[in-house]
Amino acid sequence: MLILAFDTATDLATSALVADGEILGERVTRPQLLLSDIDALLRAAGLTASELTGIVVGTGPGSFTGTRIGLSVARGLGLALGLSVAGVSTLEALAAGATNAFPVIDARRGEVFVPGPEAVRPEDVAPPPGSVCVGNGARLYRDLLVGQGAEVAPDDSGLHVPRASLHASLATRFGPADGVEPVYVRLPDAQTWSA
Repeated sequence: MLILAFDTATDLATSALVADGEILGERVTRPQLLLSDIDALLRAAGLTASELTGIVVGTGPGSFTGTRIGLSVARGLGLALGLSVAGVSTLEALAAGATNAFPVIDARRGEVFVPGPEAVRPEDVAPPPGSVCVGNGARLYRDLLVGQGAEVAPDDSGLHVPRASLHASLATRFGPADGVEPVYVRLPDAQTWSA
């Protein structure tokens, strides 16, 4: 299988091209550059989009807009190319980056997303003993988490990035492109303000 995987739910977008478990290429940029990243991955591998056999997309939680970018691209490519699509939680991909990794994603508004999934205040994060906090929320609230006795991966660690290649390895359920749903955890800000 030739899988295109990507996640745009956090401040960094990751994309990867994976053939039968082998990573042909992986990029880390910004969500707004996803389409150019996909094009660059395919060109570098000497492949075309018509050779893809499946798409894996990060479903969040994370930035509402970022998550929508990824899902829109996955649905558009899936429908245009007739490909099955699988969704993988951004939290799950972060957790798969290392043994005992505990994902913490910035949820804005003074909160973080943690496994559950749920949005909690950083001071209420309770990672299991022996775990290492990873993700952009762990970096952002490092001092608070360390002050509470948690271990946080170094700021420059790749463990803070939800690698698209991990998404590809975690995907199990492929289906229609429009069947992949986002994991928002809470209402978007625009909906909260209008309610």
